[in-house]
Amino acid sequence: MVEYEVTVFTGKLDLASTFDDVYIKLVGSDESPRMQIPRKWIPSLKETVSLKSTCESHLSISCPKSLGKLVLVELQKQNRFFEDSWHPAKVEVKSPEGHTYHFPVYHWITDNEVYYFREGTALTVFEDKCSVDGYSREEEIKKQQEVYCWDVYEEGIPHCLKADGLKSLPYDIRFSFTKYAEITYTATTGLIELELIQIAECKKNFTCIEDISRLSHVHQSVTSDYVQKHWKEDAFFGYQFLNGANPILIRRCTALPDNFAVTDEMIFSNGQHNLAEEMKKGNIFMCDYKLLDGVQANTINGKQQFLMAPLVLLQKTNDDKLMPIAIQLKQKPAEDNPIFLPTDSEYDWLLAKIFVRSANFNLYELNAHLLRTHLLAEVFAMSVFRNLPMVHPLYKLLIPHTRYTLNINFLARKLLISKNGVFTQFTASGGEGVFTILKKSLSSLTYSSLCIPDDIAERGLKDVPNFHYRDDGLKLWDIIHRFVKGTLSFYYKTDGEVEQDSELQAWIKDIFQYGFLSLESTGIPQKFSTVDEMVKFVTMVIFTCSAQHSAVNSGQYDFGAWMPNSPTSLQLPPPTEKGTANEKTMLDSFPSVNTTVHGLAVMWLLSKQSSDRVLIGQYPEMRFTEEFPLQKIKEFQEELEKLSADIKARNSSLDLPYIYLDPDVVENSVSL
Repeated sequence: MVEYEVTVFTGKLDLASTFDDVYIKLVGSDESPRMQIPRKWIPSLKETVSLKSTCESHLSISCPKSLGKLVLVELQKQNRFFEDSWHPAKVEVKSPEGHTYHFPVYHWITDNEVYYFREGTALTVFEDKCSVDGYSREEEIKKQQEVYCWDVYEEGIPHCLKADGLKSLPYDIRFSFTKYAEITYTATTGLIELELIQIAECKKNFTCIEDISRLSHVHQSVTSDYVQKHWKEDAFFGYQFLNGANPILIRRCTALPDNFAVTDEMIFSNGQHNLAEEMKKGNIFMCDYKLLDGVQANTINGKQQFLMAPLVLLQKTNDDKLMPIAIQLKQKPAEDNPIFLPTDSEYDWLLAKIFVRSANFNLYELNAHLLRTHLLAEVFAMSVFRNLPMVHPLYKLLIPHTRYTLNINFLARKLLISKNGVFTQFTASGGEGVFTILKKSLSSLTYSSLCIPDDIAERGLKDVPNFHYRDDGLKLWDIIHRFVKGTLSFYYKTDGEVEQDSELQAWIKDIFQYGFLSLESTGIPQKFSTVDEMVKFVTMVIFTCSAQHSAVNSGQYDFGAWMPNSPTSLQLPPPTEKGTANEKTMLDSFPSVNTTVHGLAVMWLLSKQSSDRVLIGQYPEMRFTEEFPLQKIKEFQEELEKLSADIKARNSSLDLPYIYLDPDVVENSVSL
């Protein structure tokens, strides 16, 4: 007889252990069909498991002879008193020959079925020679596709996970007990925390700016305090297009569109400059909110709201500031659609900027935030679960970037953009406008716009000063790209191996079909032909799920807590002529008290990180077991640590630090 020493690790999660009986069986490459390998009961699985400790169970398994190379373990849980779940983290086995095998699990087992978990060496489909009764890669994928089914929430937007309710979500993608408790508490008590509960149902308008000040005084950050002090300033208005919550809209302007008839006389009355020369020098920039054109604005508190589709022209000054020089609030030129200028009266110009900031909130929340991070991240995750077995190197690489995404998106559909959702009730684009904007945004989306090096180049922003989103984002992209290339090149030596990997090709095909609705105009690849193509796309996926989401999500409350800087809706139409706006016009245009309060509560909720967050570069679940990818992870972590230190050093000399792409705050996944 030979002995195998087995250690079973229960996960570091609340409620991960079990009262049930659990059995394990080892399967090796030399197993004879006639040799009975006994199932072995695993003792002591109901121990207290805290977030800082792991429950370990030790046992020995005797076999008549060596099983050869171990290829998988079978785990089965059998109910004893009641339905109970168990979350094994991994299994380690020391063979009689002295070799230690690692079997990553990290899977909730909730029923009495037999589950198979492969030895930890990552294997592509053409490398995998495993042939064991009861298990195949194809069968594993088939079972996953039965669990993770595509659904259509709304025609014309990316598909999503089919789920009837929270309890129907697969256990593996649900929030932890800690995460669920914290997000429920914040959602329930947000208005109380912000000291706004008493006015949450007040439908009155604000009558003075001081009343608005009282709403944001409780939880002020360095940024939100700065916003409140500087929101009227043109320089800060321009700054936010680079480093605010929506840094993906601005682009260098080389020619004015036909519907934006700005003249030299309007903006350069002193005759010292002209528009053609300034554009030639690269000093003119534009933000075009054309995706909002034609969107039906919401009705809130029984009152029609207003949502514009502005065009904004900006100029880089000699002291490297980005200053707005012209604003047109509607796309179609007309006598009742004046071009507003900094030389207009104080409230004409300020109100024009407020309409832009409100348009910016509605577009960025739905395009930059919801579509380009949340909905795409769900598609990437769904395709991982549906097409890649756990032993696949791409599964191991991407699974950390899927954490909580399907759960948070289910809640977003249920609580934010549903018929009675908060976004539907309290934003100008709520209701049908949401889906109009999402559909228009998807149809205009391009692959290059999701890849920050290409996006920055296409928008002509390589040399714009003080563009911290670009500077930090490009460095983070490069770090991720080196990590992805180093890791995947270990498993794919040639372009032919990429082409021949049917699972990899099924992954990208699903993304193109269900995420981008087979729109060839997006430029999203339908297949991979080279290692470089695969590496770039996977880099984009990781960047989108981590860095890009942090850039557009984490600053919501910072830039929106002072409502005049980011109104969720506006109650008056824009001025049709100059000289009519005053302070009362501005106050009457602002959203009502209850609309403002609920908007603040949602931004507070979506900006509040949970205590069990996992930051980029952290791997509490070690899926890889080979020395090479583990070394790449270590190098990845070292580069992220250096970037974080560099960002902190840069921020120390800034009046307004840019923190949203610091690896110390970037989560691994879209989890909020």
